[in-house]
Amino acid sequence: MLFGKLLPREGNFFELFNQHADRIVEAARAFSNLVANYSDVEKREAYNREVDNAERAADRITHEVNRMLHKTFITPIDREQIHSLINTMDDVCDLIQDSAETMALYDVRHMTEEIVRLTDLSVKCCERLKDAVALIDKLSDAATAEAALKTCEEIDKLESDADRVMRSAMSKLFREEPDVREVIKLKAIYELLETITDKCEDVANLIEGIVLENS
Repeated sequence: MLFGKLLPREGNFFELFNQHADRIVEAARAFSNLVANYSDVEKREAYNREVDNAERAADRITHEVNRMLHKTFITPIDREQIHSLINTMDDVCDLIQDSAETMALYDVRHMTEEIVRLTDLSVKCCERLKDAVALIDKLSDAATAEAALKTCEEIDKLESDADRVMRSAMSKLFREEPDVREVIKLKAIYELLETITDKCEDVANLIEGIVLENS
């Protein structure tokens, strides 16, 4: 018993989750601005740097959470849940950065309506993810637990909307785009953007599990 009392307890995991979620939203909004200002090379590069900065900051938070996990004797929720949640959140930020980098690497010349729509859905997913993460430390309150589940359902719906947009985008792309190179480029972008919403749904599923086990 005495040994247990001397070991670190709890750690500030919830605050770090919230900080990471903030970085995800920063990256998503910067990427959205990149898409909206894509024809302006100077602005595009500036927003690309903002995405990179947010992703690097998110990486540092992820490393801190994993470091704390090794040092903390008693955690506020299950260790595996903490590990899975922070690393899946980090995947979201990585995918946003990957999307920006792929546009530059493939030298995409213009934004399609479908890129704009998928970007908008990705931003909304990230914003709702942030809302859900902010509720995790208050799950003992029944109303808060219910609000968390409702927010996760909204993320699921947004992911389904993104699925539909991507299927329509792919169909249109293969029907109407005569340049094979453009097909390859846009297909990769569409898939990356849709995967952002997939990964947000993965985070939502993890949060649902935390809610059901801890509320």
